Amino acid sequence: MIEQLSSIFTGDFGNTLLRFLICLVVNWIIVDRFYYRKAHRRDFYFTFMLISVAIFFLVYFMMGMDRGKATMGVGLGLFGIFSIMRYRTDTMPVREMTYLFIIVCLSVVHAMINIEQELPNHFADLARLVIIDIIVIVSILFCELKLRTKPTKLVQYDRIELIKPEKYEELKADLEQRLGIKVIKVDVGGVDFLKDTAVLKVTYDSQGTNDVDGIFKVRKSQWREV
Repeated sequence: MIEQLSSIFTGDFGNTLLRFLICLVVNWIIVDRFYYRKAHRRDFYFTFMLISVAIFFLVYFMMGMDRGKATMGVGLGLFGIFSIMRYRTDTMPVREMTYLFIIVCLSVVHAMINIEQELPNHFADLARLVIIDIIVIVSILFCELKLRTKPTKLVQYDRIELIKPEKYEELKADLEQRLGIKVIKVDVGGVDFLKDTAVLKVTYDSQGTNDVDGIFKVRKSQWREV
């Protein structure tokens, strides 16, 4: 019994578990250290991690236990399907779609790569996989630091007399006083003259999250800068 268990974990399936562990750790670093620290979206945290697990084993078993029969077409086909996946409930923001794309990509790569059991080839293949992971993590780190975005809020505003361009500074001062934040820029969305309200996208200076409130749906063409 012990010998049978050891043979499972030291053979091809053992290499699979090793790749899965590396994949899980790398995706956790990306989701927890890069995405969640800024977005604080537990729902996407949950989704990204479980998609990572599901895609890895789905790709692995669809390609077959015999690694010699694995084809690039199977992996690329699944990669394309999952990378364009959209949820039917809410439209996924661009940043979340980008992280989903990365998670899917890494899961497919870790599931498809063939790590030889011989020691010289084993360490060479493992090093190649780790280098790929490091490149991806460094790229994300560079983009997050270099292209750091300011958090925004959608606000249903009742003083529409202040949305005029000539009253921009007065509008900012009123929003800063009522919201308690340092306003950087204000974009005007939909305006309802019957209710004397307007939807504003407020960009502000904060160490918090990019917490765009999705309650108010305004088309991109409706936004204008004051």
